Amino acid sequence: MKATSTAQGQLAENQACAYLQAQGLLVLARNYRWRGGEIDLICRDADYLVFVEVRFRRCEDFGGALSSIDTRKQQRLIRTAQYYLMQQAVDHPVRFDVVALNTETIHWIKDAFSADANH
Repeated sequence: MKATSTAQGQLAENQACAYLQAQGLLVLARNYRWRGGEIDLICRDADYLVFVEVRFRRCEDFGGALSSIDTRKQQRLIRTAQYYLMQQAVDHPVRFDVVALNTETIHWIKDAFSADANH
């Protein structure tokens, strides 16, 4: 029996969370939501506040997990992160990372995109 896409997404997020913690990141929040946007994980990596998008794809057809984060998705993540930063009054450098998983591998892409590059 196949797991639902929601269950698969939760499993992938759990795997990404454990992976990042093993790499030394401190997970501050999971599934932060604001006005139609969601950030899967918010972490601290040394002096950086890191907003992490987790993507899972069973196979690499149609470009795989990485190619599924288009400009519109990036803009939604950036707006949600900006709101989080205003609410928390955070004064740390910020980074947007992506953890892309398939059934066999985990790829962690640090600084996958920038808020500045999308304006």
